[in-house]
Amino acid sequence: MMLSTPGRHRQLQQFLAKLGLVDVSRVNWALLDRALTHSTFSQNHYEQLEFVGDAVLRLVASDFLLTTYPHLSEGGLSAIRAVLVSDRTLAQIGDRYGLERYILTGASARGDKVGRESRVAAAFEALLAALYLSTHDCSLIQCWFEAHLQEFAESIRRDPTWQNYKGALQRLTQGRYHQLPDYRVTEVGTTYGDKERFHAEVWLQGRCWGQGKGQSKKAAEQAAAQMAFLALQQLQEDVAMSVAAIPDVEKSPVKASGQEKLP
Repeated sequence: MMLSTPGRHRQLQQFLAKLGLVDVSRVNWALLDRALTHSTFSQNHYEQLEFVGDAVLRLVASDFLLTTYPHLSEGGLSAIRAVLVSDRTLAQIGDRYGLERYILTGASARGDKVGRESRVAAAFEALLAALYLSTHDCSLIQCWFEAHLQEFAESIRRDPTWQNYKGALQRLTQGRYHQLPDYRVTEVGTTYGDKERFHAEVWLQGRCWGQGKGQSKKAAEQAAAQMAFLALQQLQEDVAMSVAAIPDVEKSPVKASGQEKLP
């Protein structure tokens, strides 16, 4: 399928060549064009595709991690995935291909330097959606994307704090919500060695997402961070699963560029 503007079609072909895609006969060019069009440029923009792309991203990342690291616990896999699907990681991968120059944007968006990372990450998710919807499988994605997942996953595993739930929670909240979690610790006992001496809560956007008890403040915070991390992961899973209930990509997105709001 050719686009109405030959120049735009050549531009998109050039971008796919950067990805290393040789056989582009199955690509839906109209979807790809839409995936790389910002709302400030046209009403036919990428936000609905971004919604689908969020689910595709998590599927591809989850499949890769389970296949590559079958020995890791669910918590370990989730901690790595939280980083892989963050806006920061997606923007970094997008920058490797010069993705921003292929996104059609209005003047107001081009001048928004603060929202650049979120804008590139959103377009990246929409790109994944366009490639997935072109074939209804991940064959146009895995062939080039998994190398980046491998690189970032290995970098995370080399970090000695990566299995630390406090660290994992911070990476998730910074990457997705652009906020730090707020820990509130109370000493509820005075006996040394009491395993429930401290009680901790983790708050984000005015809501408590996790509670934990421990012999020390650090232990209580770790327990609370684990509960919060898994709760936020489950929230993202529920959002991703809701894609199956959407008959087409014209539904209102649950995610917008910039800081994401929790329900």
